[in-house]
Amino acid sequence: MPKAKVNGVEVEFEPGMTVLQVAELAGEEIPRFCYHERLSIAGNCRMCLVEVKPGPPKPQASCALPAAEGQEIVTNTPMVKKAREGVMEFLLINHPLDCPICDQGGECDLQDQAMGYGRDDSRYDENKRAVEEKEMGPVIKTVMTRCIQCTRCVRFITEVAGVPDIGLISRGEDVEITTYLGKAVASELSGNVNDLCPVGALTHKPWAFNYRPWELKKTQSVDVMDALGSAIRVDSRGAQVLRALPRVNEDINEEWLSDKSRYAVDGLSRQRLDRPYVRVNGKLTPATWGEAFAAVAGKIKATTPDRIGVIAGDLQDAESMKAALDLFTALGSKNADCRQDGVALGAGPRESWLFNSTLAGIEDADVVLLVGTNPRLEAPVFNARLRKQWLAGKMRIGVIGDQADLTYDYDYLGAGAATVSGLAKSKSDFVAALKAAQRPAIIVGQGALARGDGGAVLKAVAGLAKTFNVVREGWNGWNVLHTAAARVGGLDLGFLPGAGGKTALEMVKPGGLDVLFLLGADEIEASASGAFTVYLGSHGDRGAHKADVILPGAAYTEKNGLYVNTEGRVQMGERAVFPKGEAREDWAILRALSEHLGAKLPYDSLDQLRAKLFADHPTFGQIDYAPGSTPTVFDLAGLGDGGKATDAPLTSAVAAFHLTNPIARASVTMAECAAVASGAAKLAAE
Repeated sequence: MPKAKVNGVEVEFEPGMTVLQVAELAGEEIPRFCYHERLSIAGNCRMCLVEVKPGPPKPQASCALPAAEGQEIVTNTPMVKKAREGVMEFLLINHPLDCPICDQGGECDLQDQAMGYGRDDSRYDENKRAVEEKEMGPVIKTVMTRCIQCTRCVRFITEVAGVPDIGLISRGEDVEITTYLGKAVASELSGNVNDLCPVGALTHKPWAFNYRPWELKKTQSVDVMDALGSAIRVDSRGAQVLRALPRVNEDINEEWLSDKSRYAVDGLSRQRLDRPYVRVNGKLTPATWGEAFAAVAGKIKATTPDRIGVIAGDLQDAESMKAALDLFTALGSKNADCRQDGVALGAGPRESWLFNSTLAGIEDADVVLLVGTNPRLEAPVFNARLRKQWLAGKMRIGVIGDQADLTYDYDYLGAGAATVSGLAKSKSDFVAALKAAQRPAIIVGQGALARGDGGAVLKAVAGLAKTFNVVREGWNGWNVLHTAAARVGGLDLGFLPGAGGKTALEMVKPGGLDVLFLLGADEIEASASGAFTVYLGSHGDRGAHKADVILPGAAYTEKNGLYVNTEGRVQMGERAVFPKGEAREDWAILRALSEHLGAKLPYDSLDQLRAKLFADHPTFGQIDYAPGSTPTVFDLAGLGDGGKATDAPLTSAVAAFHLTNPIARASVTMAECAAVASGAAKLAAE
C-alpha cells in the first residue's frame, strides 16, 4: 500500500484516496463545505486548502486531489492558514449575519468553521447580494441569500434521490440554486437536503422557529414508518416530540431518512387517545380504566374461546404482541393474526419471510428481480441503495409488477403472475443475465403476497428462485421486502392462527367472532364484523372509529420496545416522552386486563416480560444481528400453496406513501406532502 507524509507523520493509505481522506487518516481536521463522503466531489468551496509537495507552491483543494506515493501534505503552514481565512472571508461576503433567526443556529457548519478558520474582521464594504426565496415544497424552507453554492443539495437530489429537481443556474454573482420551474421537490428523501445544507439556506419548514437545538432532549431510537428500522434520534422538549433525525447506520439507512420517518412526528400530538372510552347507547363516553376493563371482561367471559380473537397492527412492538399472544392463549383462543393484509407468509422456515441478502448485502448482488414491489414508495432509503449500485454499473434490475418511476433504469418483464410462471422459459436478455449471475437476488413485495392468490404467487416466485439458483452455498438471494415494522416480529413470535383458528380476514367477516380485539390494527376494515370490538392503540384512527371500548396505548416514541426489521434484525426503541394523559404502555394494559379476566400474565415489569420473550423465542435476544449476514441454504420447495394464480397485475402494497399508518394520517405535514404528490395542490393553485 502507498505511503504519504501528513505534517511529517507517515501514513499508509488505500489507492484511490484523496489528499483530504489521507489527512484525516492521520488525525488532521480539514474544514469543508462542499465535500461530503457520500456525494461526488465538486471542489467548489475551496475551504479544504492544503500544501502538497511535490506540486506547485500554492494551496490546493485537498478534496479533489488524488493522493500519491511519497506525497508530503502540510495542513498547518502560515500559507494554508491565510488561504483558508481568505476563502472564509470570500464565502461570507454575501452571507447575512442573521444567526439569531436561523434554525441552524447551534448546528451550523459555517458558524463552527468561521470561528475555527476565519478572520476576526471583514474587508468587504459593498452592498450584499439578495436572492429571492424558492418554493421547494412542504418540507424545505429556503433562505437563499444565505446560500454559498456548495451544491450539496444539487448532488444529493440528482445522485442519491434520483430526482433532478434542484439545480444551479446563471454564473458569477448571479448564480443561484433553484428548482425546475419552481415546482416542489418530488422525492421521498427530500428532507435530507436540509441536513446536508451547511449554512442554513435550506432548513426544515415544518419545524421552523419551533425550537433551539440546545433545548432538546435527544433519545436514540428506531423508526417504525416502514420495515427497514432506520436508526433515528428523537428530539423532544417536555412532553412533545419536536423532530426525528437520522443516525448513521451503515447496515441499514447509511445516514439518510425518508420524509415520512422524519416529518410525520407532528402526528404524534394530534388525534390522540388519552383516556379510556366505552360505548354507551351507541355513543363513546369517557370511562375509568376499571369500567373499561369490566366492559371487556364481561363480554369475553360471556362467550366461548373460539369466538374471541386478536389482530395485531403494523406499528406494534414485540413486547405488546407477546403479552397479547400469552393472554389469548391463556384464554384458550386460537384466533390470533398479525397479518392485517392477509399476506401469504408465516409457514415454513424463518428465512422464507426475511430479507436474507441483508439491506447492505444487496449491494453485492449483480442481477436483481423485483416482484410486486415498488421500493421507492415502500422503502425509499433502500431504493437509494439500489440506485447507487445501478449508477455504478454494478447491478442490473428487472421488474414484474407496476411500471413506475423507480429513479433507475430497469428491464420491464410484465405485470402479472403469468409473467412469473413463464419467466424461466423466456428468451429475454434479462433472463439470460439472471441465469449467468454470480449473486442473483429476488425481492418479493407485499403487493405480490397480500392477495387472494398470494399463496400461489409465492409458490411461483419460489419456483423461479429455485430455477435460477438464487439460494446457493455462500449466497442467499431470497428476499421479502416488508412494509410493516411489526410484521417480522409477529411472524417470529408465531402471532398466527392456531389449529382451527381464524385468520385476520376471517375474523372481521360478519358473524366471524363475538369479541374482536384490535391491537393497534388500523389497516383492516372491521366495521362489518358485528363483533364487540376492543381497540388498544394511540390514535383515533380507523380501528377506534367502530370500537365499543377504547384502551389508550402508547406511540412508538412513548415506550421502550423491540422491533424486528425486514432482514430479521432485532432493534431496540427507546422512550423519548411519556404517554399522553391516562394512556399506558401496551403491555402494561394487557397485564392489567389479564387480572380482570382471571388469566393473570406471569410478569410485572418490562424486564420480566423480555426475559420470558427471550426464553420462549431466543431470536429476540440477538440484538442488532442480521441472520442473513451468515448466508444459509434453505429449501424453497415448501413455500406457498397449490392454488392457481390469477392474471391480476402485481401492484405495490403502498398506494399513498405519506398516509400509510395512523401517525402519518394524523400529521398535517404528511397531508400537505400527499396533496403535492397527488397533484391536488397544483390543481388548487390553478
